[in-house]
Amino acid sequence: MPPGTARIAVDLLGGDGAPAVVVDGALQACSADQDLHLLLVGPHQVADEVIGALPAADRHRATVHVVDAAIGMAESPLHSVRRASTVRVAAELVYTGAADAMLSAGSSGAAVAAAAHVLGRFPGVRRPGLAVALPSVAGPVVLLDVGVGLDATMLEIVQHAVLGTAYAAAGLNIEHPRVGLLSIGSEPGKGDRLRRSAALALSDITLPAGGRYIGLVEGHDVPIGGPADVVVTDGFTGNVLLKGMEGALALAG
Repeated sequence: MPPGTARIAVDLLGGDGAPAVVVDGALQACSADQDLHLLLVGPHQVADEVIGALPAADRHRATVHVVDAAIGMAESPLHSVRRASTVRVAAELVYTGAADAMLSAGSSGAAVAAAAHVLGRFPGVRRPGLAVALPSVAGPVVLLDVGVGLDATMLEIVQHAVLGTAYAAAGLNIEHPRVGLLSIGSEPGKGDRLRRSAALALSDITLPAGGRYIGLVEGHDVPIGGPADVVVTDGFTGNVLLKGMEGALALAG
């Protein structure tokens, strides 16, 4: 395989519109990026549809890993770690070094559970966070958690700040990331007990990559950007904010 090739394991059965939308996305990705190699994880007939639609000269850029079981959107995420589902096998391909990354449009809980179980967590990290890099007027903003820890503790929010800062620096090339804590106002002391205790703890820690805690931010600071490059919160409010932004974008479009 040529140097610089990105090997992506694709869960062909993940998502409400799977496999049709996943097949379409895989084909568009191959067409847009000639340095892409796809490891198609799913039933033979679905993978064959992708390969058959590729130009003959590009078919070597896709390989098939046959898995027939999928995790439904309404199923418990724990099912993804208990049987050979498409999302678990995709995570295993990353673990073994066969793939550089995995992609699933299915249950986010199942994807996180499979990744945490197969790939593991950094020492000391109790619960993984789900992060999204969102575009804003002032530049990208990393928001986490957006759905894993619905009842997060102060320690978990502090860990989100550390992990989010590291990702902003390494993944988005943001120098000295600024970290804000989502609350109902930007004035010191605003928010519930969790927010107040997390704010005190964040003021006291050293963040990686020269990051610094800048204080409380509000919901509009995520799509507008400006004060913070990384915004941390619990998974419940993070998910509500993310879905609200999705609805606003759909309305504007």
